[in-house]
Amino acid sequence: MSGFIDGQIRKAGEQRGFAVMRLLTHWSEIVGEDTARMAKPVDVGYGREGFGATLTVLCSGSTAPLVQQMLPQIREKVNACYGYSAISRVRITQTAPVGFSEGQRAFQPAPAEKPPPPAHVVSASKELANNVESDGLRRALEKLGQNVLAKHAKT
Repeated sequence: MSGFIDGQIRKAGEQRGFAVMRLLTHWSEIVGEDTARMAKPVDVGYGREGFGATLTVLCSGSTAPLVQQMLPQIREKVNACYGYSAISRVRITQTAPVGFSEGQRAFQPAPAEKPPPPAHVVSASKELANNVESDGLRRALEKLGQNVLAKHAKT
């Protein structure tokens, strides 16, 4: 299968600036597993003068400072992949971990409140936590007991 689609993948990659597809397909091997988890290659742009390209990597906002510190190492490793000093600059673009549109929170109404547990569940949970001296711990155990007993009552 790879033989059939290799030309199409190469053509699509070259349109986005990736003359060496190995950069996309073996990104984690080139820059290392830790760096690959934080940043992904997005684009290679060539300037008008042709004195080196700019590699754009995508990362989340929380990992951007770490990736920023690793930019010289990323550039060296990518240039080693190309075999010459093809990349003169690495640029970071940030987004949510799942992308721009997916990262937006959808508007949803507030969830409906749960109905209070039945009286027999409340009394049973109070009876179970009756011997506990600490008020806070007793209330927490009563709440836990109500949740467990109500769940078992439904099934």
